Amino acid sequence: MKYLSGYSDNIQQQVRQLVEQGRLKEYLLKRYPSAHDLSSNDQLYRYGQDLKQRYMKKAPPLKKIIFDPKVSVLHHALGLNAHITRAHGGKLKASHEIRIDPCFKRCPEDFLRMILVHELAHLKERDHNKSFYQLCQHMEPDYFQLELDLRLMLTWQEIEQESLY
Repeated sequence: MKYLSGYSDNIQQQVRQLVEQGRLKEYLLKRYPSAHDLSSNDQLYRYGQDLKQRYMKKAPPLKKIIFDPKVSVLHHALGLNAHITRAHGGKLKASHEIRIDPCFKRCPEDFLRMILVHELAHLKERDHNKSFYQLCQHMEPDYFQLELDLRLMLTWQEIEQESLY
């Protein structure tokens, strides 16, 4: 239950019941029956740019949005927002990149959108504060439910992985 440690005891107990009854997978598949079809970095970039254009036109431009195998749940990150500054001809040039764990190539579109919304919000708000989460909810009204369900999916995947050994 490491992915749910920040949630109330009540929610954790409900999840334990789903796990014990073997119904967590069923719950997730009922809510999110299919995966998206964005498999390339070009498709991901266009999808992310569309979200940015719709909700954050004045935010700094993004150089890249890619699936990056160096980003991983094991490293406690589902996505990264990199602000890179380079010296170029005596001037400082800044670029912004979003890197997403490749496990999101095979997930429901709602989860991918939630991760992109989270990383896009970091273009305006660096910290996870009230303004940050308000911006996330502006771009994705179901942000908190999707975050919980994503954590449920990660919990289910961990349980499945453990059962293989």
